[in-house]
Amino acid sequence: MKIAIVGVCASGKTTLVAGLKAAGYDAYNVAQEHSGIHDFWAKRHPDILVMIDATMPAIHKRRVVYWDESRLEVQHKRLADARAHADLYIQTDEYNAQQVRDKVINFIQEYRKRKTKGDELS
Repeated sequence: MKIAIVGVCASGKTTLVAGLKAAGYDAYNVAQEHSGIHDFWAKRHPDILVMIDATMPAIHKRRVVYWDESRLEVQHKRLADARAHADLYIQTDEYNAQQVRDKVINFIQEYRKRKTKGDELS
């Protein structure tokens, strides 16, 4: 099962992908926020699309960035299609990396259960 992770810069994509891989999941980061191609996220046909997000105050707590709210707005516009198609959206401001990873893993487990039940009904 392929799990694509999209999100604004400094939202925790790289950390989340590393955590999911360490837990045995086939997760990868899509740099959709840097692409003008609205459905760039779909290129590798993920089974699950996760979007994580963060506000400027949270981003500033995580790292030093030399850009402002206007760049974040551009990234949100570039991510609009991904957000519309996301199976899971997490606003990460109030969560640490472990909590975000756990939320995604819980979602994946529930997704698999639903998919298995759906396959049994077919």
